[in-house]
Amino acid sequence: MILIHGAGGHAAAMWPFAALAAARGFDVRVPDLPGYGHTRVPSSRAIRYADWVDCVDDLVRAVKAADSRPLVLVGASVGGMLAYTVAARTGMVDALATTCLLDPRLARVRAAVARRPWLGRYGTRLLVPAIDDLRIPMRLLANMSAISNDPELTRVVSADPHGGGAWMPLGFLRTYLRSDPGLEPEDFTSCPVWLVHPGADRWTPLALSQSFFDRIAAPKRLVVLDAAGHFPVETPGIHQLADAFAEIRDRLVSGPVPAGT
Repeated sequence: MILIHGAGGHAAAMWPFAALAAARGFDVRVPDLPGYGHTRVPSSRAIRYADWVDCVDDLVRAVKAADSRPLVLVGASVGGMLAYTVAARTGMVDALATTCLLDPRLARVRAAVARRPWLGRYGTRLLVPAIDDLRIPMRLLANMSAISNDPELTRVVSADPHGGGAWMPLGFLRTYLRSDPGLEPEDFTSCPVWLVHPGADRWTPLALSQSFFDRIAAPKRLVVLDAAGHFPVETPGIHQLADAFAEIRDRLVSGPVPAGT
């Protein structure tokens, strides 16, 4: 399993979820993406969303070249569509699981992910290449106040200099808001897809992801994590996430995932 964080996370923040997967038989890798965690880049002002896609793409290809075991790619938050994009681009992923599938081509998605809805709606026009290199904490760009339903966890994530408090260039946000998944869901057939969506997500409600998920042509499964926020730590949702990991493992061993929910 390769576990991909979102705009408020980083590798260390994802390790509790990696531990759940490891306890269910997975060998888990959790990378820090450019600008987050302990990554080192030639220029922090030059990071763009395409760098995240290329980073995960390279990692998937390297892992598959070195290891013949089935590969599960898991994406959290905006990492969900990132994982989808890489799965579509490489064709090397054996199962895909995401907590969200947010298509930034949709105005309602852009409005939801941004700290202020107007920034998401009009960011594709307001954010111009001339200001790409200006770096701002992610908590001022994204709606980090809704990342968790636990106020203390929200505070920790928002202040974390490796995650929600990381300084990212406006060019990253501009290129993310202008990005597309690379393959329409009606044409995605390379692997089964699990959408394991938090049921009490105040940041990105299920409807934002389900409109894309419902169009996916591959076998798919929807699991709603009961009582869980965007950063899903609550019970019983966290246990349902662990059960979903076990189901993915079993399906890779025994056969294809059944269609539906």
